[in-house]
This record gives sequence, structure tokens and C-alpha cells, in this order.
Amino acid sequence: MPPGKYGMQEEWEKEGDQGIVMDFLLPTGIFLKFPVSRHDTIKSIKKMVWKNARSEALFSALGDPDAYVFTCINQTAEREELEEESRRISDVRPFMCVLRLVAREGDRVEKLTNTQISLLIGKGLHEFEAQKNHEVNEFRTKMRTFCEVKAQERQALPWQQWMEYSFPCDLEPCSSPPVCGSVKSKNTKKIFINVKFEACDESFMLQQDPQDLPVALMRSALKKKATVFRSVRQEPEDYTLQVNGSWEFIYGNHPMCQFKYIFSCLRNGQNPHLTMVHHSTISKYQEEQGRMCSQVFKSRSLSRPPPLPLKKNTSSLWSINEPFYIHLLQGSRVNADEGMKLVVQAGLFHGSELLCKVVTSSEVTVSSEPLWDQKLEFDINVADLPRMSRLCFALYAVIEKAKKPRGTKKKNKKADCPIAWVNTMVFDYKDQLKTGEFLLSTWPSVPDDKGDLLNPMGTVEKNPNVDSAAGLLIRFSNIRPHPLYYPPLDKISDVERNGDAAIATKEEVISYFLILTRSRSGLLLFFEDEKELLWKLRTEVRDRYPESLSKLLLITKWNKREDVVQMVSLLRNWPDLPAIHALELLDYSFPDPAVRSFTIRCLRKLSDDELLQYLIQLVQVLKYESYLDCDLATFLLERALSNRRIGHFLFWHLRSEIHVASVSLRFGLILEAYCRGNIQHIKLLTKQNEALGKMKALSDFVKSGSQKMTVDDLKLCIRQESYLEALSDLLSPLNPSIILTEICADKCRFMDSKMKPLWLMYKNTCAQGDMVGIIFKNGDDLRQDMLTLQMIRLMENLWKKEGLDLRDKLDQAIEEFTLSCAGYCVATYVLGIGDRHNDNIMIRETGQLFHIDFGHFLGNFKRKLGINRERVPFILTYDFVHVIQQGRTNNSEKFERFREYCERAYKILCRNGTLFVNLFAMMKAAGLPELTSFKDIQYLKDSLALGKSEEEALKNFKVKFNEALRESWKTKVNWMMHSLAKDNRP
Repeated sequence: MPPGKYGMQEEWEKEGDQGIVMDFLLPTGIFLKFPVSRHDTIKSIKKMVWKNARSEALFSALGDPDAYVFTCINQTAEREELEEESRRISDVRPFMCVLRLVAREGDRVEKLTNTQISLLIGKGLHEFEAQKNHEVNEFRTKMRTFCEVKAQERQALPWQQWMEYSFPCDLEPCSSPPVCGSVKSKNTKKIFINVKFEACDESFMLQQDPQDLPVALMRSALKKKATVFRSVRQEPEDYTLQVNGSWEFIYGNHPMCQFKYIFSCLRNGQNPHLTMVHHSTISKYQEEQGRMCSQVFKSRSLSRPPPLPLKKNTSSLWSINEPFYIHLLQGSRVNADEGMKLVVQAGLFHGSELLCKVVTSSEVTVSSEPLWDQKLEFDINVADLPRMSRLCFALYAVIEKAKKPRGTKKKNKKADCPIAWVNTMVFDYKDQLKTGEFLLSTWPSVPDDKGDLLNPMGTVEKNPNVDSAAGLLIRFSNIRPHPLYYPPLDKISDVERNGDAAIATKEEVISYFLILTRSRSGLLLFFEDEKELLWKLRTEVRDRYPESLSKLLLITKWNKREDVVQMVSLLRNWPDLPAIHALELLDYSFPDPAVRSFTIRCLRKLSDDELLQYLIQLVQVLKYESYLDCDLATFLLERALSNRRIGHFLFWHLRSEIHVASVSLRFGLILEAYCRGNIQHIKLLTKQNEALGKMKALSDFVKSGSQKMTVDDLKLCIRQESYLEALSDLLSPLNPSIILTEICADKCRFMDSKMKPLWLMYKNTCAQGDMVGIIFKNGDDLRQDMLTLQMIRLMENLWKKEGLDLRDKLDQAIEEFTLSCAGYCVATYVLGIGDRHNDNIMIRETGQLFHIDFGHFLGNFKRKLGINRERVPFILTYDFVHVIQQGRTNNSEKFERFREYCERAYKILCRNGTLFVNLFAMMKAAGLPELTSFKDIQYLKDSLALGKSEEEALKNFKVKFNEALRESWKTKVNWMMHSLAKDNRP
């Protein structure tokens, strides 16, 4: 190896099957050296070691191969045990070509499971143990027990209920599902369905009413089988229907036309192809997974963390009527220019509410370890500290501005240069007021005005990159010689009875309704007298306007313990809210545990499909939680372990952000808990993870190549054994029902856009229809696209529930175009989707129009040389109108029908405007560049006309509709310029 060059990174990145010479250190002291293929597995390499060791001394001292495990130094310079022996050496990528064989210690099953989980979630479990943190240890223990109990309960389910977990029905939304046993219309058109029995090549074409339940089709299939083969009649309840070539099943008390697969076949004029699967086959799957779980549960050896000290000589926080204060001691690793002064700002927050005046430290001279040693006293008593008090710090430098010329009366001003921020809770996770010294590792600040120096919305986690981050050393004072605890709220004191709400007068009730009506329009600013009136009439709010709970919570004085007790007491009898209102309460502005517990109580009523609809947002608001153990995390895990589809998407939503330092610990712990409760899912998810790794490698290969990189080069790379194996026989990460059986290298290619996205094609011999394609794009943040697509799906569901289906397959493709065009006109206007050029608007052979690429939304339209390129509310060109009017300029009837579709669709969205605003607000935690504050959501409030009547909203939309039609020539100019720029691209 050349001098100064260390490690094998470049060697592992090479393609092909070249041999690599490896060194092996045996426990007997023997040294072996021989070449291995980079595609060899650890298991096969171990066999080669035993074969080569036979001719060496002391071979008889070696025991059974399973008693040993290889260790290596990995790319992060850590010792790693290679328990997962199905991995290839090229995937392990040891830092040096040295493997050491050591005797196994501890339980093999436990260690193997830990290794599999670490590799899958992208974070070593040893990192959790290295924290030496009581909160981390207790959360791991509690969640492991919770998840493993859920797994054992699941394995004890009857096969039908186990089916509901493993293969939940994929249904179309329906405004009024047919009632079982209702009289069917005589004009109902029947459909032909191809049905076969498992392990049998024979199939039957059966004619069935699409409104029938699946059991009716199974009864017909069994009757046909008994007639043809003269077999014994069987009961349809012992079977289920599987979509050919897919892990999707048709069962339960839903009409067949409501299943998305059947619905899609009907829309596209295709015959569904199904397989009859006996319950014994399903039971075998269940038993096999049960055995896997049992092995892990029996070998469990996770030690519990040491118990915390008992609460002795404790007293209630509410007995301390003294000011709250801390000591700011010193900083570390602070970098700033000479001539500056360093200042620390501190504020106490409850959610978004500042509890008292911000406190500012004295100025100190810049140094790497500045010393303050200063007492910071806050204008609030200890007894009035709310349970979720958050202490926020900002470190900044003060720069003296240049002096003004003589004769000017203005004083010299100072400019602030933000350096870092950090947050910490005042109470620990056990309700105890913190005492003692804490070293807070800070997060770098983004330059902004002084008003935004403090970041109460940010994480309370310390920056894990302690070697490079600035630190602040603070000390919480020992106010009493014994611990102080926040009083448990289930023991409400007499203050509750003393603070009952007063009886309202007629005039007060009228004023109260006027205030709430104004607040519902989106205006959240209340005058002081209005706040007092709303607080006085809080029982009226609960009984007559319960959905206005968020307004009442915002005016609650959380720095006044009497009001806190009364609010919590009132919340206990608050009626459950629908999800559209409950979701708002998961924002960081509402941190109180009682409020969040109430919110989860409301969300428990969500169906699985509804939960999936909001899952992206629910994962994001986990970032607002102050402690690891919270109702939201438990709720998501519980639902994920009751429905594998939810578990699949929860896993990937969390896994996609495991690299983000501020959430890596929290998300990693939840991922570990999920894997503990779903051992059998690890194998499927690992296969997907490996495939995504190979897709990324292919993408890097394509993007790093020269201008002469061709599609043939890509195909040649895919044909390698390691790529073919990793990219085949897996479930799609985008839809776990789709089986990606065999990648077709000859059909794969990459596109010529900037990021060179891959176009990967798969075939499944068991499935009907065309091949399945996946587009893999590496290098872009696609979360904004995910959010936009989620909103469009939500819009579609709302429209369908109101009987407006803007995607149905009609007699002619022109009708399909008209309906889908109406849907996208409304959707793109409401969401303010930008960058709408002719490359981002597609059309299927069926006539269905659809949009792609949602990199700009909420009115962030593209500009070129300072000129707004997009000057219309949505795309409605005369070419579109020409198609809608069936090529006839005088066909106003068709166009007016199109206009009515748009107006009806818009009104449905306006009625659900609060839901869209709440979902976007929950996504602020995602850190999307075009969605960082409530200001960004103002476009959505305007487009949905929140606070206006339906008539006013519709009037405004009609103006926008006419504007889009009148100014469509500008769209054509923009498209022409885009095409010209694309044609001239080098």
C-alpha cells in the first residue's frame, strides 16, 4: 500500500469480481492469508478459513465454526462483530483487509438480532448504551416490553385477524358504501373475474356483481370447482382471495368494487385475476413468524437500567414562592472575531409563549472559553413554572458599528451576530426540577434578526457533535436541600373549586360568539378584554364550541398555576374532537402533557386508512416532543404493530431522517422498538434497504461518469451478480403489496435531467399486465413532492366522499381528460404549485392528465432575470379547452360542465380548509425550504378563502378561473421559453 494511503474505501467501491487478499487471525494464534471474492459472504469466507486451517497447526483446538464470529475494524474506526453472516464482504467494507476470528460471547440469537437491527436502522445499538442516560435506558426497556407484548398478542390471533394485520385491505374511499343485503339494481353490470386455486394451473372465469362481497365470489369458485372436478364441497370462510403476483388480498365485508385493485381493473376495462388461498397456507406464514419471535423472546438478555433513587424528603413545587434563577458559568469552543463581545440571551417558554421577560447576560471579551459566572434571574416564581417550561439560550456576538461623523446626534449602535442556540427543559423526564451543572452542546445559528435569536421551536436535544460545537455550562440552583417535583395533576387541589367559571350574562354570550367567529377566520390575536371574557366563559367554549379548544389554550396563562389547574380540570370533561381539529393540538404551541394526552385520545378513533393519510405529519411533530417517552410515540408504535402497512411507512418515514443529528436518537430508539415488536419484518425491510443502497450506488455511478456514460454502461453494471441479487425479489418500498420479482437490465435506463434519475423496470411472471417501473432519484430532497402528492390524494378522497370522482374511467378518453384536468386545476391553484411547464404535465393513454415534480409550492413561483415566469393561477391553455370542447369552438355546454366540476371541487376543499392548514402547519418541523413558518401557510389560507363565506370564496375562484383562461397565452410563451432552454442545454 503506498505511503500515506490508508483504508480500503477505494477498493470496495470498485465494480467487478476481482479477488482481494485478506488476512485472518485465528484464536489459536495461527495467521492465514488468501484471496477472496468481494462478493463472497461472511459465511462462505468462514468455510474457506476452516478449509485452509485444516493443514495448519492446532487445527484440532478449533471447535465448531458456529462457536466463533469474525470481527473487524469498520469504516467508522469501531470494532464490529460480523454476526450477520449472509452479508457480502463488499457490503461490510472493513477498514483494512483483516478479519479476526474470536469465540462468541453471550447469546447468539440476541446478538444476531441486535446486529440486524443496527444495520437496518443505520445506527448502532451500542450508541444508545454509550449514552449512559437513565431516560434512554428506561425508554428502551419500556418500549421493548410494550412492543414484544404486542408481538405475542399478534401471534395468538385467529388467522383471519392476523390477515388484517399482515395484509390490510386497500380500499377506495366511498361516500356511501353499499349495505350488505341491500337490494341491488337490476341494471348493475356484472364483471368477469379470473379465479384459480393455489398450486393448481386450472382457472375459472366467473361472472360476478361488482357490489358483491368477496365471500360471494369464493362461494361461486368453490361451487364451480366441485362441479368440474367432482371434489368435496368446502366452506368459503376457509379461504381468502389473493391478487395474482402481489401481497394484496380481497376479503372482509367490503363490496369487491371498493378494493383498489378491482376498482382499477374496472376503470381500465381489464379482468381481475385472483387466487383462492386456503387458511392453512396463511396459518403456516403465521406459525413460521411465530417461531422467529419465540427464539428472540427466549434469548432476551437485555439488562434493565439501575433504578433511580427513591423520592425521599420531597416537596411540591407549588410551595416555593421564590424567583426562579440559574447560573451562567462559562462557554467552550466559542469562535468569534477579535474585537467582539460575547453575550448570552435566555428565555423561559411554554410552547410558543414567552413566560416572562428575556434575560441577557453581561458582555465578555471573545475567547475560546469565555467566562460569565453570572446569576440570571427570571421574573417568575418557581411555583408558577409550568410542567413543560423550556429554557432557551442564544449565544451571539456584539459588533460595534462604525462611528458616525461629528455633528450627528444619533448614538452608536450595536449589531448582533448570532453564533449558536440550545434549549433544555427545566424539569427532567421524572417531573423533578433540575439541579446541578449541565454542559449544553449548542446548535449553530442561521444569521437572522435579533428577534429570532431564541429558538423555542427547536429541539431540546444537545448537539451530539460535541467536539466541534460551542458549549454553555450552566447550573440549576438547589433551591431546597431535597428534590422538588411538579405536583401530579390527578390530585387537583382546592384551587380548582375556587376558580370555577362564572355564569355568563346575555351580553357576554353575544360578545363571546362574535369573538369566536372572528377567531375562526384565522385571526388569533385577541385583545386583553377578549381574553378575559373567553377565559371567564371557558365552560361555554367547552359545551358549545369544543372545536375552539386551541384558542382557549392559547389564552391560558400557563405562568399562573391556578389557571393551569383549572384548564387541566376542564380538559378532563372536554368532548372528543374530530381529527381535523385534534391534529392542530400537536403543534409545539401546545406542549402540556394533559393536552397531548387528550389529543391522542381523539386520534385513537382514526381508521387505519385515515392514520396513513396523516402519518407524514404525525412523524414530523414527534420533533416537538420534549421527552422520549410520550403518548404520540406509544400511539404510533401501537398502530404500527397492529397494521404492517402502517409499520412499513412509519419505518421509512423515520429511517429517512436517521442522519439528522437533532432527531437521530429519538427516531433511532423508536425504530429499534418497532423492530423488537416485529422481528419477522426485519428481513423484508433489510432487503429493501440493501436494494436502495445498490440503487444509490448505480445513481452515483451514472452521475460520476464522463459525458460518454451510456445506458449500456448502466445495464452492464446491473447485470453483476451482486446487483441482480440485491435488486430482485423484494417488496417495493413505495408500496409493500407490490412484489419486484426480477429486474430487467435490458429495460433499465437513466434520464438526461440534472440528477440523472434511474428508470428501473421489473417483471413478475405471476402478475397480470405490464411491467412495474420505479424512478430512483438521488440528490434531491423529495419530501416536498411527498407532501404535495399526499395533499392531492387527500383532495381526491374528499371529492370521492362527496360523490365527485374526477378520475373515473368514462366511455371516452376525452371525458377522462376533462375530469382529471378539473381536479388538477383546482389542486394546483389551492396548493400554489409552481414550475408548471410542458415537461411537468403528463397524460396517459386513457386521457387522464396528471402533474409531476412539485419542487415549488405555496405560491413560490419561478423567476427569471427578476421576471415572474408564471403569471396565471393555474394551467388552463386553449389547447386544453379545445380538447374539453371536443374540438368544436361552439361546444359551450361541455366547457360549462368542466367549469362546474372545478367550482364544485373547490367548494369541497374550502369546507375542509382547516384540515389542510393544520397538516401544513404540522410540517413546519420538517425544515422544508418553502415551509418554515406560519407566514408560508398564508398562501394556503388565502387560496382556500378561510374566514369567508362559501359564496365569497366561489366568487373569488371564478375570478381566478377567468384569469387563467384569459391569460393562457402567457403560459404558452413560458412553455416555449422552457423548450428553447432545454434544447440548448449542453
